Amino acid sequence: MPALAMKPASPSRYHANVRATAARAVSRVLRGASLDDALPPAERFRVPADAAMMRLLAYGVLRDFSLLQAIAAALSDRPMVVDDDLHSLLLVGLYQLRELGTPPHAAINETVDAAELLKRPKSQGFLNAVLRRYVREQEALEAGLSDAATVRYSHPAWLVERVRADWPTQWEAVLAANNVQGPLTLRVNRRRLSRDAYLQRLTEMQIDATPVPHVADAVTLAAPRPVEKIPGFNGGQVSVQDASAQLAAELLGATAGQRVLDACAAPGGKTAHLLEGHDVTLTAVDRDAQRLIRIDENLRRLKLSATIIAGDAGEPARWWDGQAFDRILLDAPCSGTGVIRRHPDIKWLRRDTDIDALQAQQRRLLDGCWTMLRPGGRLLYATCSILRAEGDDVIERFVAETADASPIAIDAEWGEATAHGRRLAPGNLHDGFYYALLEKAG
Repeated sequence: MPALAMKPASPSRYHANVRATAARAVSRVLRGASLDDALPPAERFRVPADAAMMRLLAYGVLRDFSLLQAIAAALSDRPMVVDDDLHSLLLVGLYQLRELGTPPHAAINETVDAAELLKRPKSQGFLNAVLRRYVREQEALEAGLSDAATVRYSHPAWLVERVRADWPTQWEAVLAANNVQGPLTLRVNRRRLSRDAYLQRLTEMQIDATPVPHVADAVTLAAPRPVEKIPGFNGGQVSVQDASAQLAAELLGATAGQRVLDACAAPGGKTAHLLEGHDVTLTAVDRDAQRLIRIDENLRRLKLSATIIAGDAGEPARWWDGQAFDRILLDAPCSGTGVIRRHPDIKWLRRDTDIDALQAQQRRLLDGCWTMLRPGGRLLYATCSILRAEGDDVIERFVAETADASPIAIDAEWGEATAHGRRLAPGNLHDGFYYALLEKAG
């Protein structure tokens, strides 16, 4: 008996699946999962463009979540659970209409169809009515929304308050920058070729790219592309790394022959950059053994080598051999508030109460690393946080309580000086970051 031919799913069905998947991911984040864990792998989609759209929708809804939620509340007084898939699907539909310029009939139909895939077919009429009302009344409806910063910039109240206090003249620009997708920035491996040579190669391939000012190895691509399609990536000529993170290697100032520790090293971007710059003896430590695999993979791709240890930089007695380091990079765990534009889930996963716990962890790591630094050596403290509590406050207390620690002024053309270091607000060319350089007396 001949096999029965299977009828392929309609394009509309595939589009609905993209929206349903994005809605599920948003709901999972609101229930506490990271967006990386909530999103299914791209391989689940037979068409790469569908995977890209799924990510665009999930990221977009989380960036604009409070604003979209306010719009949804103005459109309907039907009670909805915030982390329910149907609520998330409604926000996906609103995001398409508001930000992507999707034709209304397509956005509405695909969102309504997705309700069936979420096993909520009885809510299709509700979605249809709410989205159509938005199309009709968008201008008047949005004019009546709250002007509160929590809505306008889609940030939780605690974070708005901290940013306003820490960046009194720039707080609105900082919040706005958090909602703009960051560029794809590369680090050119200077052991393999110069930045100018790589830029020339990109020009010959008709790929638009520009050098990043004040960051020696950084190149920003005008348009994002999959990692596997970045010229020279697989061959170890370039790596993906934000320009702010690339400042660490230069600031640490390691020279040939020195012993260098990269504490909290995973996934290894700064480890590799340190090795690309000088022939140093480098030890990379991270307490997460699984993440150490990423360091090894990165170094293999770049044909570099380091001693990789699973250990806690705050408890060196458990793994350190007693030989002091000339330079230590401590890229401490933090709130990640400087990289919200790349990870919008941070806004909804972090809590104000997390900051005190993170600050205690940062101080513990500083204490542990300081014991491993030789007299006359230097330690660079770094966080991808824009909060003073995780930057100057940590360093101020550490210096006050550590007799042989002195801050070294960072004289640079980027960012702005603080009492004990230098900070960058998130902007067009870089993420938000904080650096402080300390020297040990001896």
